[in-house]
Amino acid sequence: MANQEEWVPFVDILTLLIFGVVLFPNVDGLVDLAAIDAFLAYHHSKENLVVAILANLFDTFDRRCEKSSARIICCLPALCVWLVSHLFQQDIRNPCPLRSHRLCVEKRRVDWDQHLARIGGRTINWFPRWKEGKEGVLFSCGDYPNIPLIGTRGCINYNPALAIRQLGNPMRGAPAEESLSPFLMRDFGVQSFKIIQKAQKVWESPLRKDKELRGIRNGIIGGYHEWLKVRTRGLDWLSNLKIINEENFEAPEEDEEVRALKTDLGKARLAKEKFKLVVTDVRKECAELREENAATTRALEQETKRARKEEHG
Repeated sequence: MANQEEWVPFVDILTLLIFGVVLFPNVDGLVDLAAIDAFLAYHHSKENLVVAILANLFDTFDRRCEKSSARIICCLPALCVWLVSHLFQQDIRNPCPLRSHRLCVEKRRVDWDQHLARIGGRTINWFPRWKEGKEGVLFSCGDYPNIPLIGTRGCINYNPALAIRQLGNPMRGAPAEESLSPFLMRDFGVQSFKIIQKAQKVWESPLRKDKELRGIRNGIIGGYHEWLKVRTRGLDWLSNLKIINEENFEAPEEDEEVRALKTDLGKARLAKEKFKLVVTDVRKECAELREENAATTRALEQETKRARKEEHG
């Protein structure tokens, strides 16, 4: 078709291959019926694919947690962009996640095993710039205490209460159990048709939260860590991870350039402290001059009044 310059069907087939290989991959076939349905929904109705891609990502994680040998079948480029944007501190804060991902040089020379094992609260970029400017947080839909998602492999729910910190708000203690009510369906049979219709209908009345979620800082408030320990106690595969504590981790040897930069940083901090002292002295002197000026003004006014009285007396 490209040789015959039939560009319209060529672009459609190329897009369909992207749907089947990248966005909605399937182990058994290159392009399955689910990918074709998603392509037609986007091509004819311009439906948003984000919800379906997110549902497939969560479904993959759920299968992976249940069975350690399960394969990761989801949109891997989206997962990679999400990981890089949250796990690497970037000097250039770009509002586009794809451009920010391309400009991140650290990901090319990192040892992923050690890097993932060292992850802590302080090393995560919780709120990248491309998340700014959003109007509130989609918190629940209809009767569901969370967000039901419909993908190409089934239905699963998304719990915003567990992602509040990633959305720029503090975690206020342990989340309520009703906000974590599970919703999972892995077949599209006749019996599940009503459930799918209900999940589609509740999207017509979404509930957003904004001001009530904000705080002074984006961190952990309350007993969230204790709740998380109890919550993950039954996950056996967590104990098999190679965890490196920050206290026991040996930092790499510093080169001359790093030592020189640290020396310059120390000098800059010393100059900053001296500048603060100078500013304090100048402010104190200005305050004294203001007080002296005010006293002189008051004395001059009194002397002027006295002179006028003597002149007209």
